[in-house]
Amino acid sequence: MAGDTALILVIAAFVGFLIGAVGVGGILLIPPLALLANLSIHQAAATALFTFIFTGLYGAWLFHNRGSIDWRVTGFVCAGAVVFSYLGARAGALASETLLAALIALVVVAAGLQIALQPAAPSRLLAAVRDKPVSLLALGAACGFGSGVTGAGGPLFSVPAMLVMGFAPLMAIGTGQVLQIAAAGAGSLGNLQNGSIDFSLAPWLVAAELAGVHVGARTAHRLNARVLRILVSTLCLLLGSAMLIQVVRG
Repeated sequence: MAGDTALILVIAAFVGFLIGAVGVGGILLIPPLALLANLSIHQAAATALFTFIFTGLYGAWLFHNRGSIDWRVTGFVCAGAVVFSYLGARAGALASETLLAALIALVVVAAGLQIALQPAAPSRLLAAVRDKPVSLLALGAACGFGSGVTGAGGPLFSVPAMLVMGFAPLMAIGTGQVLQIAAAGAGSLGNLQNGSIDFSLAPWLVAAELAGVHVGARTAHRLNARVLRILVSTLCLLLGSAMLIQVVRG
């Protein structure tokens, strides 16, 4: 059991690194929690989502200090995410474990494909979205709902979407850090009502993740993010495919 706990913390630190470096990666924490910590998929998703409140707070502070957050854009995206993340968490609690596991697996695969195949966005799309609060609110609502349902941090949805729209990578990642706070906080309120958060494990996960976020955020501002993006894409595709195979096998 001690070995499993140590492995979980190593994985949590790596997930924190990915969150800090590219915004995407939080959902990778859910399968290890289910497999190694003997949590149900609902408990694993809810516990992971709760920890992302704290990674979001620290990540947002680090990116803000480096001037990588556009607070106007971020404010509208987060406003759209709050209510819908709560609704997503409530909806996820009603789904069967098999359905939820399949949904998470599909989201992981889709994220991996989107990151790998991300096209260059025309500048007119960026202008159309960035200057229209309704579009930013809709983006936040979609990302928040997906985050609440799956237990993934909001950046899993917002970062690829913003990159496709043409936002600068650091701005997309910085917005994702703040979105984590809004989406994870609102989603965790729903999960509190379900009693599905494992508070005995959460503090240890948070400590490991914050260490990873610190290193990841520094990496994002110093290195070319392309290699990290490829790494995340590969992990998402491999893990999501493995989860889908497991679901199919029953």
